[in-house]
Parts: sequence; structure tokens; C-alpha cells
Amino acid sequence: MIRSAHRTRRSRRAVGAAAVVVLALGGCSASGTDSAGDAPSGTLTVFAAASLKESFTALGERFEKEHPGTEVTFNFGGSDALAAGITNGAPADVFAAASTRTMRLVTDAGDTAGEPSTFARNRLEIATVPGNPHRIGSLRDLAAPGLKVVLCDRAVPCGAAARTALTAGGVDLTPVSYEQDVKSALTKVALREADAAVVYRTDVRAAGDKVEGVQFPESAEAVNAYPIARLDNAPNPAAAKAFVALVRSPEGRAVLSGAGFSAP
Repeated sequence: MIRSAHRTRRSRRAVGAAAVVVLALGGCSASGTDSAGDAPSGTLTVFAAASLKESFTALGERFEKEHPGTEVTFNFGGSDALAAGITNGAPADVFAAASTRTMRLVTDAGDTAGEPSTFARNRLEIATVPGNPHRIGSLRDLAAPGLKVVLCDRAVPCGAAARTALTAGGVDLTPVSYEQDVKSALTKVALREADAAVVYRTDVRAAGDKVEGVQFPESAEAVNAYPIARLDNAPNPAAAKAFVALVRSPEGRAVLSGAGFSAP
């Protein structure tokens, strides 16, 4: 059942006060809460940018091992679509976005519990088919006649970053398609349906030998900060708090670094 994500401040205070009274009188806490010092348990639902799929999946498995009785489920996709789902009431505990602009869509709606924190940064690379047969070595090469280039949709963080980099390089090109998230753009190249795509370097690394990466200096003008936040109406606030702590811990940063993310 989808819960409304837009309760009034008064109703939130009332519900919170009632919960405190019940817990104080009953001497116990609800499942998944940490008001009585209980360890995280139950299902944790994380909405995360598609570019976090590999690293967050690894962290989710680690979280389940460290907290027996928990199960982490992920919804990976374009950050803007995930944000829209959250503000429209989709039940989730944690949101990790690929840009601060996208996170603001959720914070401005009053749907985060406290201020989000940046846990990683990412920059762009050009993904080409293996062997780079078109000899792409710069952003300008993407404007070559006949070259099939795909970009992320302008509304999602990887698309906005690509546009920033292209503008910085003075490059004007018309892609053959705009994709809804970075994984979809990369897949076009991996399947040889496109010659190149502008994606995150972490996705190039995750794709292994399915694509080849080309670095370009304009990527320095479009580095994306990745924020994470617990959600205000999280069904499992204790697990949400623990997962955010894992992501921000040295252990979490090691996983993210291994995936190609840079420090926050």
C-alpha cells in the first residue's frame, strides 16, 4: 500500500508524541526502530541512482551479513524518476541521488529526515565500443558526421552533466537517442546500437570489456556530488539510519572507491 508522503506538521507531531507515550508505557519498541536500542531488522528499501547499482548491491549484501534478520531491497533508476516516486508517496527508507539538484526535489517537499550528506563524487567518461574503432579521443570527436552518440536525458543527472561538459568544450551534437538513466545509455554501446555514449566513469569500469573508456578534460567541469538521506516517512527508520552510516563509513567509502567514485 502506498502511503501519503505529505502529512501536515501538526499531524506528524501528534503521531510522534503518541508513539513516544506508547513506547514509554509499553517498555518496548516497534519492529525496525531503534528507540530502545534494538538492532536493525526487517526489510530496508533503498531508492538509488542507477550508477550506484554495483557498489550499493555490494554494500547491501554486507549490511545483511552485519545485521542478521534484515533484507535490503533496491530500486535503481534515474534520480529524477526516483525523486518523483518518493514525493508522490512511494514507500522507501533511504534515497541516494546522483546530484544535489535532484535531492532538493525531495528535501523541498519535506520528505527527508534531516539534511542529506554527500558521500561520493563522480565524473564523466566517453564509452565506446571495444577497440574504439572510430578513434574517439575527445568530446569534439563525438560531433563527427555519421557517428551514433547517445546521451542520458537532460532531466537526469548524467544528462545534465553531459550537457555541462559539452558546453564547456564548445561541442554541439545531436544524439541518436536520449536515455532515461546512465545504464540504458551504456547498454546501447555495449550492444553496438550506438558508437559512443557520455556516461559516468564508474559505469565504464563496471561494464568491463563490454566497452572502452575515453577520458576528456571537460569532465572536470561536470563533477556530480552524490547525496544520501533517510526519508521522513521511512517504514524502517532504524535500518535506514544504519545503512546511511555504512555508506558513509570507511568501509563504505572503500567499496565506492573501488567502483571508481571519488571522495566527497
